[in-house]
Amino acid sequence: MSFENAILMSVGGLTLDPVTKTPIVILKDRDNKLNLPIWIGLLEATAMATELEGIKMARPMTHDLLRNVLSQLGASVECIEITDLRDNTYFALIHLAVNGERHTIDSRPSDAISLALRTKSPIYVDKKVIENSSVLQQSEDSSASNLSNVSRDKWAEILEKMSPDDFKYKM
Repeated sequence: MSFENAILMSVGGLTLDPVTKTPIVILKDRDNKLNLPIWIGLLEATAMATELEGIKMARPMTHDLLRNVLSQLGASVECIEITDLRDNTYFALIHLAVNGERHTIDSRPSDAISLALRTKSPIYVDKKVIENSSVLQQSEDSSASNLSNVSRDKWAEILEKMSPDDFKYKM
């Protein structure tokens, strides 16, 4: 497992798309120079927010259950990796260690990130994902409200104008 083409990132916060009100998880690098916004569902955002805020539920939620099952089986999450961006869809892998063996499990990024938060595991993003996310081309018929096609420079401008209060949950 080599991550020479990946960047170590962490969850910078959760916010809402101002137009669609869709939750966005913001991953950031250690130097806070790179930001990767990933649009996620409301339930996925809630799963992340409960962990970020340290909210303990009366019963285990899905990602807590997964963490508990892995722990009971002697498995550990070595890291998660956002591996690809195709057709505006992100792809991720969960890297597990079980009895000295390594296993890789396909995952939605939101689930992988939620599990990484619960297991305190590193989050890696392949450099090509960052590059691809910054060069998404707007199609001629897309509306201005489609923020999934915003260039890296425009994202930098949007994020620079945001204040900490714009992020409901932050670390």
